[in-house]
Amino acid sequence: MDLNTVWFVLVGVLFSGYAVLDGFDLGVGVLHLFARTDEERRLSINAIGPVWDGNEVWLVTGGGALFAAFPEVYATVFSGFYVAFFVFLAALVFRAVAIEFRSKEPMRWWRMMWDVSFSVSSILAAFLLGLAMGNIVWGIPLDARGVFVGTLLGLLNPYSLLMGVTTVALFTMHGSIYLYLKTDGEMQRFVQRWIRPSIVAFVVLYAMLSLATLIYVPQATAAVRDHPQLFLVVAISVFAIANIPREVFREHPGRAFVSSCVTMVSLMALFGLNVYPDLVHSRPNPEYSLSAYNSASSERTLGIMLTIAMIGVPLVLSYTVSIYWVFRGKVRLTESSY
Repeated sequence: MDLNTVWFVLVGVLFSGYAVLDGFDLGVGVLHLFARTDEERRLSINAIGPVWDGNEVWLVTGGGALFAAFPEVYATVFSGFYVAFFVFLAALVFRAVAIEFRSKEPMRWWRMMWDVSFSVSSILAAFLLGLAMGNIVWGIPLDARGVFVGTLLGLLNPYSLLMGVTTVALFTMHGSIYLYLKTDGEMQRFVQRWIRPSIVAFVVLYAMLSLATLIYVPQATAAVRDHPQLFLVVAISVFAIANIPREVFREHPGRAFVSSCVTMVSLMALFGLNVYPDLVHSRPNPEYSLSAYNSASSERTLGIMLTIAMIGVPLVLSYTVSIYWVFRGKVRLTESSY
């Protein structure tokens, strides 16, 4: 692979890491208001409490890699999606504030206010991530210079909205499985009842999205059509999804969570394989698309940055692994808990 493709893959790996890790954080937020008691809501927050901020490191690292390797894509996406990204960042901020402030006071109205903030912010952040990905697949209007020439309302097309709702369902399924892994007793049985409905909702929405892609965005499936061996990635995602309820029924939460992670990674891999080499598809003028070649930094820059990435990415990975190792096991409420 040339340096352009290496960086395309590296950026994809970083954003996939964010989707897998912060995906269950957002999914826990979606389910938060369904908890029946204050203790259950504290358990759900403390299940992600030690790791949520570390998970967002992958988003920051991915954004930095995108800026370093493909500055034109970074400029176009962040200017064209400016309002959406601002709202997304605001959602992440309110989610963080809700986690920190929620248990500072014992009043019911105070905790309910932050519970709603935590849940709504999580839903909004998940939806906006899916909306952005949907527009990348669908295509956005670019001029000959690669500058976004559309409007905010143009980003709210039916395909991207469907992708946003599907992403919320995917993260909800992922988050419910994580809570199933991290809790026990009555809380675990409560969460277990939410896994199957979340799987059904995701499968139905994903089937609708796949059908819409085949009909309205045929270029997004060209890679799998032209290279039948890539259908293996589709098969892996299908089998991983099918294995989740099997492992839940057999009461193997660890295996169910691994299957959920494989589902997330395989879906992100399909996304990358089908858009490559484009990073931003131009619609209705595909010749204006920004690819891994016409929007990349110089080869010298890519080479230098790759050396830095070979040092930095293992550090981020080591930090993530160490945090999850330290806070392994079932969540327990103590005096220092949220």
